[in-house]
Amino acid sequence: MLVHLDRGVMPGGEQRALFERGIELFNSEEFFECHEVLEEIWTHSQQPDRWFLQALIHFAVGFHHHGRGNRNGATRQLGKGLRKIQEYLPEWDGVRTGEIAGDVRERLDAIEAGETFAEYPKISQAGPWPGLRLPLRS
Repeated sequence: MLVHLDRGVMPGGEQRALFERGIELFNSEEFFECHEVLEEIWTHSQQPDRWFLQALIHFAVGFHHHGRGNRNGATRQLGKGLRKIQEYLPEWDGVRTGEIAGDVRERLDAIEAGETFAEYPKISQAGPWPGLRLPLRS
């Protein structure tokens, strides 16, 4: 059984505020800053939260690389993110992971084909992020 707990290292309210800020930054196409903010939470995480957060971080880093003209870095990071998010589809902790994964896949296909696209995807939430969880040992 997994339960959401406020970790002693980072209070739950701070976790949630950072997560919401990370989503805002991603949706504003401030990908480097998004990566920095989400990494603050990720460093305190354990599975199953760890790969979920890493997937979002990979997406942000991939689009940051794309914006700087680094096609190889973009494709590598977006691919990593897509692999990690598979266990969290179609929705995880209030994030519509199926939507963002589909949108990232479309952009990755365009990048690999040498095509351009008009806008970056957005992360859509179905509800508030509950914060990090810890596995309970029986």
